[in-house]
Amino acid sequence: MTSAAFWRDPALPFAESRRAVQNRACYRPHTHTTLSIGAVDAGRSVFTSQGHSVPLHPGTLVVVPAGCTHACNPSPGMSWSYKMLHLDAAWAEGVLNAAGAASWPSHALVVKDAQAYQAFTALNQSIFSSACAQSKEAAIRDFVLQGSWRAGEVVPLAPAAADSPVAKTLALLHAQPEDAVPLPLLAEKAGTSPRALVRSFRAVTGMTPHAYQLDLRVNAARERLRTGEALASVAHELGFYDQSHFHHVFKQHVAATPGEYRR
Repeated sequence: MTSAAFWRDPALPFAESRRAVQNRACYRPHTHTTLSIGAVDAGRSVFTSQGHSVPLHPGTLVVVPAGCTHACNPSPGMSWSYKMLHLDAAWAEGVLNAAGAASWPSHALVVKDAQAYQAFTALNQSIFSSACAQSKEAAIRDFVLQGSWRAGEVVPLAPAAADSPVAKTLALLHAQPEDAVPLPLLAEKAGTSPRALVRSFRAVTGMTPHAYQLDLRVNAARERLRTGEALASVAHELGFYDQSHFHHVFKQHVAATPGEYRR
């Protein structure tokens, strides 16, 4: 039986979890503003990031730093079951720093370790249980500090040089995520041609500038929807053509409609 559920608690604003069973939904390449850990429970899937593809089997974890372009989708014609935990970057780094532990990895990891998977499964069972917020926070802290999720296969990233056209474009897009900045203007401000910018931008981020702009808006929409903001207001203020366009783009990135996510 297919099912999907999100977990959020106002008492724990630094965490969000999702679990899906026998799901066939697919994701467009996207990023998160959070530090994220996912696990495959059943079925076969493929994790892609920065041009690299890694097949995933049940019991595998993926660890994704904030801002890392990625997608994880079921193998063609198959369904899969998975769970995903998103943690506020500042909160997670604070937990690690306070304990003198190493910082969150700057690269995506694929972790094939039974102990790590079992620990993550136990954590999610706690998160979706009726336990109190204090118990859930303690469980999340313990898992982050336990560190079994660190020992994984690194998926290489291609960071942009600080003075490169890509870095300039990223700075511009993050400064005004609600605006649809046309490619010729982006290229002009970055000091390069539109074709060269698309090529270099995709090599670094895994997306075109246009796709990246949509991704920024979806992440902004997620933040607003978590507070219960009206769908029409979110769509309008983030520059989507209309609610239908918002609905379509959001579902491609989140594998849930805006309404489902807000609930």
